[in-house]
Amino acid sequence: MVGARWDEEPGPVRGCLACDLTTGDTPLPGGTVLRTDAWVVEHCVGPFGLGTVVVKPTRHVLHVAGLTAAESAELGPLLQRVSAAVTTVMDPEQVYVCLWSHVGGTPGHIHFVVQPVTRATMDRFDTYGPALQRAMGEAAELPPGPDVERVCDRLRDLLGPVTGT
Repeated sequence: MVGARWDEEPGPVRGCLACDLTTGDTPLPGGTVLRTDAWVVEHCVGPFGLGTVVVKPTRHVLHVAGLTAAESAELGPLLQRVSAAVTTVMDPEQVYVCLWSHVGGTPGHIHFVVQPVTRATMDRFDTYGPALQRAMGEAAELPPGPDVERVCDRLRDLLGPVTGT
């Protein structure tokens, strides 16, 4: 049904990694990069490389169709703004933006991965696009914490102070 709110949760869901990172129940390297009333930006805790950030709703949402009109209106401009900041800080050849939402084959808290991709990374893994993300996932290499902190500080400088609730 169009407009159905089948996945709305008024607050964080315990045990959801996305929610637990936002609430501080799980340590977040680099801290919150940006927060609005509807969205939060954090450095990715997965193996997609230094400078990869996640843009996710502040509330627990499982489907893009479950976003409110206000959340939807903010999303496009926010993804562009975050992608521009990642481009400035990381100087990639391309910035991938993709939706991730499954946890163990079940819909989870939606999040948009904003990933800077360099020629060196593509050459190292000898691939690009979704195959590059798969190869990076299989390699399971996490960026060093001090580097994540440095990149997050630079992104905050460009994106402005953390606001919202």
